[in-house]
Amino acid sequence: MARSRAERRLPNHRRLLQAQGLAIIVMAVLGFAVGGQKAAISAATGGLICLLPNLYFVWRVGSQRAGRHARRFVSIFYRAEAGKFGLTVALFALVFVTVPPSNPAFFFGAYVAVHLMHWLAPWLLRD
Repeated sequence: MARSRAERRLPNHRRLLQAQGLAIIVMAVLGFAVGGQKAAISAATGGLICLLPNLYFVWRVGSQRAGRHARRFVSIFYRAEAGKFGLTVALFALVFVTVPPSNPAFFFGAYVAVHLMHWLAPWLLRD
């Protein structure tokens, strides 16, 4: 039986995740150039707080093939999104308790820069 066109053309999230990783590297290098090693570590930490939950989300949604069961897919999607949100909150709490960022501007700047890579998703996920 032939697979439908929608099933064959699943989005490749690898490019989006690579763009987010590149944003972390750029912000860390910029932080190192402007504020030294502590600013670079703050930028890398802020970026990873955004990237790691996104990796979790892609893993959870990508590992489940709901097929034609829309209700099951929506359930998987919402659970993955809730897990992503919880992981983001937990990572923020973990960082603020254990290693407070020495340069909050680069910490939050990198978080926002990585998060804004989603705006490029339609361009990055196209064939």
